[in-house]
Amino acid sequence: MSLIAVAFPILPGKTKDWQDFMDQLNGPRHAEFVASRERIGAHERTYLQKTPMGDLVIVTLEGDDPAKSFGQFVSGKDAFTLWFLEQTKAVHGIDLSVPMPLPSSLVVDSRAAVLAK
Repeated sequence: MSLIAVAFPILPGKTKDWQDFMDQLNGPRHAEFVASRERIGAHERTYLQKTPMGDLVIVTLEGDDPAKSFGQFVSGKDAFTLWFLEQTKAVHGIDLSVPMPLPSSLVVDSRAAVLAK
């Protein structure tokens, strides 16, 4: 299993909207969320990180190839994916349907040998 992490800032004044989005994923849209992640072969975890510079969301994707899973998800055209992408754009100001570089780079791992630069 591999893991990637991505940090997304929450736009100023949008933390309540983000929480409403999360409430949907943990409530009435939970089954769709789970099915979506099963389809792409990824386990997603989302964390809220409050900072003096504003709120951040840290998302982890775990699976055989989480970067590939991320790409599969953001290119989806089903109703749930389109809704999810719309919510993401509204609270983070990021259009995930536009290709972006690999979400993150691992730079240190306490359980691995020294990582190459």
